[in-house]
Amino acid sequence: MINTFLNLPRVQKRLISVASDMVVLFVAIWSAFALRLEQQLWVPDQGHVIVAAITVVFTIVVFIRLGLYRAVIRFLGDKALLTIIYGVFASALALIITGYLLQVPIPRSVPIIYGALAFVFVSGTRLGVRMLVNHPHQRNKEAVAIIGAGETGMALASALRQGMEYRPVVFVTFNKANHKSMIDGLPVVSIDLIAKNMLKYGVRRILLALDPNSRVDRKKLLKQLEPLSIPVQTVPSVSELVAGQARINDIRDLEIEDLLGRDPVQPDNAIVAASLYGKSVMVTGAGGSIGSELCRQIIRHRPKVLVLFEQSEFSLYAIERELQSINRIEGLDVALHPLLGSVHHRRRCETVMKAFGTQTVYHAAAYKHVPLVEHNVIEGVQNNVFGTWYTAEAAVAAGVERFVLISTDKAVRPTNVMGASKRLAELVLQGLARRQRGTVFSMVRFGNVLGSSGSVVPLFRDQIRDGGPVTVTHPDIIRYFMTIPEASQLVLQAGSMGEGGEVFVLDMGEPVKIADLARKMIHLMGLTEKTDEQPEGDIEIVFSGLRPGEKLFEELLIGDDPQGTAHPRIMMAREVSMPWADVEQTLNRLMRASHEFDCQEVQDILKAAPTEFAPNSGVADLVWCNGNQERVSEARNAGKVRRLPLG
Repeated sequence: MINTFLNLPRVQKRLISVASDMVVLFVAIWSAFALRLEQQLWVPDQGHVIVAAITVVFTIVVFIRLGLYRAVIRFLGDKALLTIIYGVFASALALIITGYLLQVPIPRSVPIIYGALAFVFVSGTRLGVRMLVNHPHQRNKEAVAIIGAGETGMALASALRQGMEYRPVVFVTFNKANHKSMIDGLPVVSIDLIAKNMLKYGVRRILLALDPNSRVDRKKLLKQLEPLSIPVQTVPSVSELVAGQARINDIRDLEIEDLLGRDPVQPDNAIVAASLYGKSVMVTGAGGSIGSELCRQIIRHRPKVLVLFEQSEFSLYAIERELQSINRIEGLDVALHPLLGSVHHRRRCETVMKAFGTQTVYHAAAYKHVPLVEHNVIEGVQNNVFGTWYTAEAAVAAGVERFVLISTDKAVRPTNVMGASKRLAELVLQGLARRQRGTVFSMVRFGNVLGSSGSVVPLFRDQIRDGGPVTVTHPDIIRYFMTIPEASQLVLQAGSMGEGGEVFVLDMGEPVKIADLARKMIHLMGLTEKTDEQPEGDIEIVFSGLRPGEKLFEELLIGDDPQGTAHPRIMMAREVSMPWADVEQTLNRLMRASHEFDCQEVQDILKAAPTEFAPNSGVADLVWCNGNQERVSEARNAGKVRRLPLG
């Protein structure tokens, strides 16, 4: 019967609602008189019938004008109840006025009794229908607990009730005084008793809905949730909701900031804003994970011009489209210029910088995946070393004021080509900083970035969703971690602090054990680890062994005497640099070896430079290992290697 009613045309549903209201309003008037006169079988005379009819018709007209019949009953909310209150109040007044005009005696308490009964009958019929319609759907939904009983939690509960997937059954609060209370019809339990109550209410999923101003220790919270082996997810941030990028019921996996387990480093926004506001800024590698986040943060500081320089057409299209949306929604009025190009082409870079009067360059273009660069040595060196050199020389020629290189902790005592190439790139910029004074060069060195294209977090997440196993290279491998927004904020902060040739590093706290990170992700996705002691577990962790060029632990400083800066969590490294003449000689040798595709020579040059490069394996370049070294040697001896100009 309910389904038949739901499938009726909208007009027929409204007619049924009108007829129902007319009946209950007549009943409310009769009941009001019967209660007041204490006559269970009170029979109205002709005058009372006329007054009742006029009152009911008037009330229906008021309800129509107030839009009550446009409200969808299954989604009935507070506004509809307020509409009923207004309509019933007007109806009670109509009863008084009609009785007075027609000289029909109406006791003074009857309109009050009638108003109360009319509200109960009209709203009760709608709430009853809503319950009948929604109850079967609610039973089929997955039971969820909402952690956070504030405004965000209540908004989430309301949104989930209207959806088709989840059914909120309990709120979890951090305030012990609220334990065993009720909010929005749902029980509230203390976080300290969460394990017991998750079983009691049959919770299948936990949703984090913490208010933005809540001072909850997320690291401690996740430690409490991890043993439950119930999937833990979160809702979008307030900034995403305000920007219209997400809805409150867009449930997603835990933010990677939660997995980090420490407080993010906060930038000095005043200093950053002063260095970007009204300026012309260029970001190379603008479509990458770091470059794109840099662009998102830079645009909100309202530069005059933001040049997006990227060699991947799709990546450039994606970030330009996103930034245009931010620009429009937030009314930033920043001139965006998406440009295709490679940092290998110095003249292209110089022309672009001059065309848009670039004042600051953030150089994020790089190959950063350790195994891939080990297997593609020449391309890695070309992009990371020569790409940086050509872009920096272009900046000098174009009169750029500041040039900031995004470096990596793998540049410290590197054991792989990627790290060595980034360390040599740092030496190139330090040499250029000493060679000239027009452009201020600085470098920012940080650890692994959670959520970037080369991060383990998305890899682990995909492996867990696929049923495992989760692959970790070594049980003792540890890494420093930070989030993409945090890394980008550090880059902007350091870019505004640099005076020439500095290497800035972040105090990143304690390093994270990769195996522990994998276990935490398994547990927080509602699964258990499969081990020899627990063979019935869901996901197994497999240790695959260190890859070529990979270290058990990374460092941020080469020396042991870092210098403090104006920011309490940012340090400045004191490290060996090279005079420009030595840098240039090294680059020329490296260029010849690259032209000859001599990977062994490239590795030897990187070792000879003051990079402290100590490879833990031989050359792993795929082409070199498949016999190309013999052809290169023969061509070199025969003088047949054709040296092509780069840039």
